[in-house]
Amino acid sequence: MHAAPLVAGREVSTDQRVELRSPWDNAPLAELSLAGDRELAQATTIAFESVRALRATPTYARREWLAKIADGLREHRAAFARTIALEAAKPLKLARAEVARAETTFRLASEECARLGGEALSLDSAPPFEGLVGAWTRSSPGALLAITPFNFPLNLVAHKLAPAFALGMPVVLKPAPQTPLTALMLARLVLEAGAPAEILSVLPTTNDHAGRLVIDPRFAAISFTGSAEVGWAIKARAPRKRVVLELGGNAACVLGPDFEPDDSTLSKIDAAAFGYAGQVCIKTQRLFVPRGRLDAITEELARRARVHRVTDATDEHTILGPLIDERSCDRVRSWIDEACARGARIITGAEVSENRMTPAVIADAPEGTRLVDEELFGPALTIHPYDHVEEAFDSVERGRYGLQCSLFTHDTRVIREAFAKLTVGALIVNEASNFRVDSMPYGGAKDSGFGREGVRFAIDELAEKKLLVVR
Repeated sequence: MHAAPLVAGREVSTDQRVELRSPWDNAPLAELSLAGDRELAQATTIAFESVRALRATPTYARREWLAKIADGLREHRAAFARTIALEAAKPLKLARAEVARAETTFRLASEECARLGGEALSLDSAPPFEGLVGAWTRSSPGALLAITPFNFPLNLVAHKLAPAFALGMPVVLKPAPQTPLTALMLARLVLEAGAPAEILSVLPTTNDHAGRLVIDPRFAAISFTGSAEVGWAIKARAPRKRVVLELGGNAACVLGPDFEPDDSTLSKIDAAAFGYAGQVCIKTQRLFVPRGRLDAITEELARRARVHRVTDATDEHTILGPLIDERSCDRVRSWIDEACARGARIITGAEVSENRMTPAVIADAPEGTRLVDEELFGPALTIHPYDHVEEAFDSVERGRYGLQCSLFTHDTRVIREAFAKLTVGALIVNEASNFRVDSMPYGGAKDSGFGREGVRFAIDELAEKKLLVVR
């Protein structure tokens, strides 16, 4: 199989090629042409020159494209799920869920097209302004550069494309190097839905080439999902652009002192800690429990971790799978080793073979280690006791990340205290930290990002608000 960049609907084969291989067994998946200088220049020029025409596209037409894209995802859901499982090593049941979510994302954008109006304003707030009326509207600010990660190769792409298409913004997409096939499949679906070819180009390319796109003045906006280091560097290099950053996380889960965890709760925590080998930015990385229940909860979560098997993503029963590559696995293990050198104990797991790691439950991991302080992106859970729940909240608040935090409690006082104290994008009560609905405002505080996704909120982040004043 050969795959190539799509420049405004046209497949462009190039001389620079790489072989895509399965993270599970290294089996070849496709030969991929990489976009070079010429393809980047063509895609950028087409996007820039099409801004005016796409901005003028009737709202009903955008609604129809978006609805048809959603219909296409439903029709081809099995093929999309299998492609995600093969190139991202995402367990098939999780891949199917991602396809369903992407369908929802495009349907939400179709519905938002009907609510793109602005607001009428009363401007006669003082005598000199008597007789003035105003109104503002939302519109496309120009072309969007979208850069996406490997772990949600469909739905995180959808969260870039769908809001932009609702506004009539052309998009140049740079997908993750590990997972370009899903993005290229989606681009073909966009064309089949009747959207203008110039509204989307998909450019699998090197990071150096992507850096050139970041500083190109013809892009009015950038939407990036990935590491904090890269995201903040992009913002620094593009200070005049609209920039939306969805960055790293280090999600904590706090079991409140009143909460007796049942099987359902422990299953949610287990899945949030180890699902997809922990390669989710809102995975549960740290668990805080009352000291009196520490041993029992640690033992039960270790028991559940031992049940999981690292298997092929196409296995109907697995939730785990391998890490995306061997380097990632080595990094996770090295962070665990570093924590152990400072007193942490491996209760179970952390056994490594190539890019596969058994789920790890770890006790006594101290702050000041990367395992506790940084975004792990791997299948390990650290467990921390507390005597007073405020200690847990203080520990969460000391961290550099602030994406989501999970709290299990029935005590409204504890909920209010956590919501007031924690600098996070979302506090999730009585659900695991990896909870996300695609209509909600999603994003982080501190080093976890800038701006919000969720279709309606992403539209607001991207849109130009244009004011009309009439006397």
